Amino acid sequence: MAWNWQISGWPDFRYDAAVLAPFEQRFLLSSGEILGAVHHVSPSERDQLRIDLLSEEAMKTSAIEGEMLDRQSVQSSLRRQLGLSPDSYPTKPREQGVAEMMVDVYSTYAEPLTHETLFRWHSMLLSHDRRLGTIGAYRQHEDAMQIVSGRIDRPVVHFEAPPSAQVPDEMDRYVDWFNVTAPGAETPLPPLTRAGLSHLYFESIHPFEDGNGRLGRALAEKSLAQNTGQPSLIALAYSIERERKAYYDQLERHQKTLDVTPWLEWFAKSVLTAQQVTLDRVGFFIAKARFYDRHRTQLNARQAKAIERMFREGPDGFKGGLSAENYLSITGTSRATATRDLQNLVEMGAVTRTGERRYTRYWLTLQHL
Repeated sequence: MAWNWQISGWPDFRYDAAVLAPFEQRFLLSSGEILGAVHHVSPSERDQLRIDLLSEEAMKTSAIEGEMLDRQSVQSSLRRQLGLSPDSYPTKPREQGVAEMMVDVYSTYAEPLTHETLFRWHSMLLSHDRRLGTIGAYRQHEDAMQIVSGRIDRPVVHFEAPPSAQVPDEMDRYVDWFNVTAPGAETPLPPLTRAGLSHLYFESIHPFEDGNGRLGRALAEKSLAQNTGQPSLIALAYSIERERKAYYDQLERHQKTLDVTPWLEWFAKSVLTAQQVTLDRVGFFIAKARFYDRHRTQLNARQAKAIERMFREGPDGFKGGLSAENYLSITGTSRATATRDLQNLVEMGAVTRTGERRYTRYWLTLQHL
């Protein structure tokens, strides 16, 4: 069985542009919607919105690789990287590294891709990892670079990348391809097509000892940002993490062929889903700001604590709604006080009540765009 880089014609991927055209059109329309929605966020709130969206992406791109991060540490690191007043939460090396890389991807999106860009991202991401022989440079080991699973004595090889000796030439060609397919360059490609190809192409070379998945998704983000002319804040890693098995299945399938229309279709759908998630999040962020504009001065300390905890659950809120038991747990107050507090929240229009007795639940009352 041949891998894609061993097939005659590599790396000239083949795909049906007509199949992808409707996705490309939807992407451009949604990009405009996101830009319009962000303009409804007050300038003073935009920094927090960036931190919320970037931290979620940092968490999810790491989760795809099975790495769980401390959200508060990521957000604290992002604040420092963005030059905002830092909070008191301690930053940890792993979280600081991914935050540093995310901000670099975000802030330098318009610059051409270079080897040094990739080396810088790799160093940021993995400088804490003492297991790696090479950090901030392409792999050099003589062993085959394989993606494997299963038992040690009976491994299943899902993919084998080009030998390390070929990587410099392959990456020279990749970097050139990335830059000449950018908007305004010699052979520009549509946004979703370019981003999908950039990810599959990079993953097929697998140029680093570790971190290839996270760097490959960062390249897709850079590609999309260049095509829209705006830093990318779409929830790409979030959407991919929700379809993690399908993502790996698609990559494995299309690392054995140069016919990649199905991969580009799958990737395009993931990006469009990511855009909708971002639109929902921006809408939720705006609704949260409006909620506090209306109710901040009406809330007592216990209510404010519970409301803040409800908002932390995100757009979907508490699964099944907030119960009186939840309120007791969050505030540590008495049952009688909790009952009065919750009734008061309903009366002021901050929450809506559903159900009766032990099935009573409370939901935030939000005004969306």
